[in-house]
Amino acid sequence: MDRDKLLELITKAVIEELQYQKRRVPVGVSARHIHVSRQDLDTLFGKGYQLHKLKPLMADDFASEETVTLVGPNLRTIERVRILGPERKRTQIEIARTDAVRLGVNPPVRPSGDVDGSAGIVVVGPKGALNLKEGCILANRHIHMTPSDAEPIGLKDNDYVTVRAGGEKGAILYNVQVRVNEKFDTEMHIDTDDANAIGVRCGDLVEIML
Repeated sequence: MDRDKLLELITKAVIEELQYQKRRVPVGVSARHIHVSRQDLDTLFGKGYQLHKLKPLMADDFASEETVTLVGPNLRTIERVRILGPERKRTQIEIARTDAVRLGVNPPVRPSGDVDGSAGIVVVGPKGALNLKEGCILANRHIHMTPSDAEPIGLKDNDYVTVRAGGEKGAILYNVQVRVNEKFDTEMHIDTDDANAIGVRCGDLVEIML
């Protein structure tokens, strides 16, 4: 093989490897949690109550010290469900399918914020309770990306991609929403059911298949 041909092959291999590395993103496993509106926070914890930051999350989000109890139609409960701040316009509860089975609810798979017509549930705090007619969802699989990470591989906000996870229980995950914002860290979010099913943990890398 002549030198020019060898150089061409090496260059191609390096470019392909760089592209492959750009398509690998870390996983964040999202446990059940709740986002609350100002009005509903007042009901649960008292008028004017302010959430206390426990741990910073992505962008402006944070895990708070405060937790609530979920009560399903079958009167079974899940306690110590953490509230994520800051406050939102509408209250939203994100659970996994196994949680839904325990509580006797049937929430739809939705992107965050899309709660119209979703499942109802009761939320109990130290000062009061909410009997929500809607607001409980199974969060869809999604990847948060910075523009600088999304652009080189041809992705934009609200694209949908397929993701491959390796390991002993490797799997292909379809219908993964891409969410692009300069405030984000690049990370794929899946719920605990998906993570357990395919054997991944926080920090593991998965591959976006283009």
